[in-house]
Amino acid sequence: MNAIAVRGATIHYDDFGPSAGLPVLLIHGHPFNRTLWAPQAEALSEAGYRVVTPDLRGYGDSSVTRGKVLLSDFADDLAALLDHLGVERAVVGGVSMGGQIAMEFQRLHPQRVRALVLSDTSAPAETDEGKAFRNRLADRLLAEGMGGYASEVIDKMLAAYNVTAMPEVADRVLGMMRATDPHGAAAALRGRAERPDYRDTLAAVRKPVLVVVGADDVYTPVADAEAIRGLVPDATLAVIEKAGHLPGAEQPGSFNAALLDFLTARVATRD
Repeated sequence: MNAIAVRGATIHYDDFGPSAGLPVLLIHGHPFNRTLWAPQAEALSEAGYRVVTPDLRGYGDSSVTRGKVLLSDFADDLAALLDHLGVERAVVGGVSMGGQIAMEFQRLHPQRVRALVLSDTSAPAETDEGKAFRNRLADRLLAEGMGGYASEVIDKMLAAYNVTAMPEVADRVLGMMRATDPHGAAAALRGRAERPDYRDTLAAVRKPVLVVVGADDVYTPVADAEAIRGLVPDATLAVIEKAGHLPGAEQPGSFNAALLDFLTARVATRD
């Protein structure tokens, strides 16, 4: 594990694989940390890619910024991290909120993006109802902590049938959620409620995009992934069977195969 000081925060990250490999930056969702990507980091680094997995500010081992953290703050943190690593351009991927941060990164730093990987995420701006929900949830997490929330949503983070069929995966996901600092989670929720609409950003992308979704995702269903594919001129869609909102954790073999196929066929051979 490594750490750097970035824009008033300490960001912890892992840097796997050969330093000369094609860089892949993977962004976790809420309320997780960089270890969510452990199966992908192992598979990609073994295939010769350089894989960077940071803890976003407020999550994992990174320092907490209280109040509100916008998706643009996360994106600028990641640009500073790439600067620190001497990486000019990277494949930028994320799941759920991490996918929205990847879209924000594309909006703010398009010259730094070699390709996008958008897993189980959505492009439109938050609705008024969604804004109210996220702010209420932020208040609740500050008042109650993460435990009750984690127990309530585990069967939506994973497909409900996988919670019982994959107890080790469920325990790992629950552990990440429960360990998250409520102040960091609340700040991200408040910032995420104010995210812009990314549909115009995606429609302007002229680079390879992989859209991934769990077949049984109830938060961002297959229809959301299909909508993103429809926006992007050069997009590939992979639907991961027997998975919910976190297919990279639930079905890492299938997820990794789709990701490696995309990188090999669509990215590694391009400038």
